[in-house]
Amino acid sequence: MIGVAVIGYGYWGPNLARSFSETDDCQVVAIADPSPAALARAGKRHPLARLLTDPAEVFKQPDIDAVAIATPVRTHYDLARAALRSGRHVLVEKPMTETSDQGVLLVEEAARRNLVLMAGHTFVYSPAVRKIQELVSAGDLGQIFYYDSTRINLGLFQRDVDVIWDLAVHDLSILEFVLRATPSAVSANGVSHVKGSPENMAQVTLYFEDCVAHLNVNWLAPVKIRQVLIGGSRKMIVYDDLEPSEKIKVYDRGINVAHGSEEIYRMLVSYRVGDMWAPQLATTEPLLTETSHFVSCIRDRITPITDGRLGLRVVEVLEAATRSMRQRGQPVELGRPRMAS
Repeated sequence: MIGVAVIGYGYWGPNLARSFSETDDCQVVAIADPSPAALARAGKRHPLARLLTDPAEVFKQPDIDAVAIATPVRTHYDLARAALRSGRHVLVEKPMTETSDQGVLLVEEAARRNLVLMAGHTFVYSPAVRKIQELVSAGDLGQIFYYDSTRINLGLFQRDVDVIWDLAVHDLSILEFVLRATPSAVSANGVSHVKGSPENMAQVTLYFEDCVAHLNVNWLAPVKIRQVLIGGSRKMIVYDDLEPSEKIKVYDRGINVAHGSEEIYRMLVSYRVGDMWAPQLATTEPLLTETSHFVSCIRDRITPITDGRLGLRVVEVLEAATRSMRQRGQPVELGRPRMAS
């Protein structure tokens, strides 16, 4: 039985604690949060867990094998480093760290101690995204031309991160998982409508070798939209995460381009309009799949799908997007992904 401690019982921590309590082969043995009110809520839902106000106490408990961190981003590095140095496996919520330098150090620390370091990119564990990855890797869509995402809603305004780090981070992990590729350059524009607060709306463009991705993120929209369009040379996908049943719709639609010289006096582009189908998806909760995968990685000594290296690559792209936004959208080139030594 793997003993798990959850650090942070604010917005996402309760979900992690609940999911771990429903995961086989593990037990929530401690919950840490400086807020007495948060701990009071935790005590009602997890009466057998020890309640701690100081996260440092977690690393002194002998029955804790792994730590899940759901605290503000600025605290991720210090807490994850302390957990790794105390010999604990770590699941840290997205984004993994504030900087790529911090990310490199965490990856190195985990490798040096042979511990699991996993980034909490929950969307990667959703049945919809896994099905998309399956279709793309099988070549059903053909060459991927574009990825177009809209993630907008009214709130939740963050204090320590802008809207790119809060919402676009989901698409960055999805793109990394589905395309198995890292962008070569990124361009971003954003604006803040609340004085003294980070940008609350932004547009990000990611340049890959064979395709381009556009991300529209906004905390100041009248409706909530979570929709992705993926265009391929053979088929196209509409992925609506708010759709209760048919989250993915695959369209046999596109264009056919004539290349022969005999076609010079004819229309060079013709349109293909075929059927639409919605693949059946599993009903497993993504977070439960994520926590189960984390426990399996610890038990079986395997590398997580969203390991520390993926978390690091996402942070590198976020940093580049931030630099571009400060330069009013000037593209920022991305070198080879940084790897721990």
